[in-house]
Amino acid sequence: MPIRINARELLEILDHTPVSQNILLVGRHGIGKSEILTAYFSARGLAVVALFLGQMSDPGDLLGLPMKDAAGGHTVFMPPYWWPLDERPVALFLDELNRARPEILQSVHDLALNRTLAGRRLPEGSVVISAVNAGEEYQVSDLDPALASRFNIYEFSPEVDEWIAWARKHGVDRRVVDFIEKSGVHLEHAGEPGDPLDKAPDRRAWARVSELVHAHAALTPTLVKAIAGIVGAPAAMAFHKFLGDESRVSPEDALLHLDEKLGLTLRATSIQDLVYLNRQILQYLEDHESKLTPARRKKLVAGAERYLEHLRAGGQTEIVADFINQTEREDFRRASGLLLASPAIMKALGDFIEKVKL
Repeated sequence: MPIRINARELLEILDHTPVSQNILLVGRHGIGKSEILTAYFSARGLAVVALFLGQMSDPGDLLGLPMKDAAGGHTVFMPPYWWPLDERPVALFLDELNRARPEILQSVHDLALNRTLAGRRLPEGSVVISAVNAGEEYQVSDLDPALASRFNIYEFSPEVDEWIAWARKHGVDRRVVDFIEKSGVHLEHAGEPGDPLDKAPDRRAWARVSELVHAHAALTPTLVKAIAGIVGAPAAMAFHKFLGDESRVSPEDALLHLDEKLGLTLRATSIQDLVYLNRQILQYLEDHESKLTPARRKKLVAGAERYLEHLRAGGQTEIVADFINQTEREDFRRASGLLLASPAIMKALGDFIEKVKL
């Protein structure tokens, strides 16, 4: 069983792995392998060449077409369409390695070991990374142990939080991000494979949902059906229900409108929903911190003070503990700085930590 890594660990491994060593990622489709690799190597000045080996029906797609050398009369291979003729190093991403035809895999042997293909050598500094699809829903070939031994092998399993951070950075519709943050089990299908025509959610699919709904303030029944055709009916119905749940307390309400009535609502809110609300409050502050006027800043900090005092007074210490832990996250750095500038919040957190120690 390959060692499992998340997206942050993959980037660190890429930082430390010599270019002479090959990496093989094992994982389901739609989890962001190619996007992460493209972003990583592009930032380092390497063009990323992605080859889908499972779609190659002829070795010529990988090797190039044979021709007769006019000078010596020998058979040589013309450079394939993807070969870097400018001799600049590339990141060669060999996707669907375990779906490739045997004759294609034979060529990959030489590429992985010697960085050569049909007698032609990749430019110095080039990187070879491959990926295989995991799961019984794929038609795959067993890899030759000799070929597998030429790769450092990792099972790539990005975490829900990593997708959420990516989605926010790339402008995925806020409603989709909020839903996945609340119900991460719907990010991707984790059960046994079924009929491939029965849609199931994955990371790529939710990005398509975002593109579908971004221009619509509300979902019509037809739009819900359209979403079901992207992520499957159960996930689409859960998303629709989430958007229609008017009982949810928004971060703006918690910070700006915490009165007696809302306090009673918070008392009746489940632990899971309060943990979600903590994250929403911190994300709201993180998103708005740089645009706040002094008056608005003071009002939001006072609201956070009231919110934490309400939790403490109600004996909801586990929610206070979660809030404290969330302020230590790197992606809430600005929000934490805003809150921890409040003497009242610092005292409340300090008092709570002291009680925990006792």
